[in-house]
Amino acid sequence: MTSRKKSQFRLLILALLICALFFPANGADILIFIQVSPSVLNLQNNGQVVTVHTNIAYSAVVASSVSLNDVTISSYKADNRGFFVAKFLIDDIKGLPLDIGELNTLSLEGSTKTGDLFFGTQDILVIDVFQNGK
Repeated sequence: MTSRKKSQFRLLILALLICALFFPANGADILIFIQVSPSVLNLQNNGQVVTVHTNIAYSAVVASSVSLNDVTISSYKADNRGFFVAKFLIDDIKGLPLDIGELNTLSLEGSTKTGDLFFGTQDILVIDVFQNGK
């Protein structure tokens, strides 16, 4: 094999590896980054929603498939970068079995329009100001 053909072969292998990393086959789980707001959930908070920002394209998501710890999504939108943003009713999140004064893991799950599953997690602190006296 000539030096040029070896270089072309290496480039082809590299391109295939990059495609496999960034464009997984259907049915693959995709790990995404999420940012939950508020990052500290006060059970005495009178807020309306828990918002989850992601790094997955809004246009790729089947919004009705998205849940947070099995809580159904309430509303959704695209942020100014085109990423998916999910909103959940705060009372539904407060209704989860939560450990007060501890970090609790929230897991966002859903599917893409191509059938891939995606997920991301974040730990948030749960407090109850009246219970803890803080």
